[in-house]
Amino acid sequence: MPSRKILVDAVLFDMDGTLIDSTPGLHKAWATFSADYNLGDPLVVVHDTHGRRLADTLREYCRISDESKLESEIDRFEEEVINGGPIALPGVAALLSQLAHDTASGWTIVTSATRNYAPRALERCDIPLPAVGIVTSNDVSQGKPHPAPYLTGAAKCGVDAANCLVVEDAISGIRSGKAAGAAVLAVCTSTTRETIIQSDSQPDFIVTDLTKVTAKWINGQIEVTVNDE
Repeated sequence: MPSRKILVDAVLFDMDGTLIDSTPGLHKAWATFSADYNLGDPLVVVHDTHGRRLADTLREYCRISDESKLESEIDRFEEEVINGGPIALPGVAALLSQLAHDTASGWTIVTSATRNYAPRALERCDIPLPAVGIVTSNDVSQGKPHPAPYLTGAAKCGVDAANCLVVEDAISGIRSGKAAGAAVLAVCTSTTRETIIQSDSQPDFIVTDLTKVTAKWINGQIEVTVNDE
């Protein structure tokens, strides 16, 4: 299938599962919490909570209502994930280098992780922080699939979400990007192509990973080329 191109003002990346893979640490953390809170099979929890804010999932699954305990448990969970050793996913370094530009607002990261975890995970994977900063779960009152995260990401870049490309691996994140009015590129790094299609989340592009995507600046905008499969 021939490549397709889209011209946008900014690219808004999800983090975990899109830019980095923290699967071993995530599984380790949910195994611990599943045992501590009698949640059953941790792999089921991993699947059902993917892409959502940790605070929301701990409230729902672990029945934590006390805010101070919630913060403590978030820290404990994220420490286990970091210790699991997250790594950068294929194609990420090359694509981010192509987005580097004198115009600092061309890209950002919109993650369901916290402001404490996200920079540490990115640093561990040698991924630079965007010049405009990142959007974390602490920056929005409603997480994905609500549009608030990606609307906030677009605003951080000083552009309209309708002129952005969201890059996501999770169904909840794809829905968040679409609800914000952005075009969405789905990567099959954590969710199969069949699952994405059957979910009716309706991304505009689907690729195996970011090795299938390139970008270049043209007159102050970003031309993204997607090699569809």
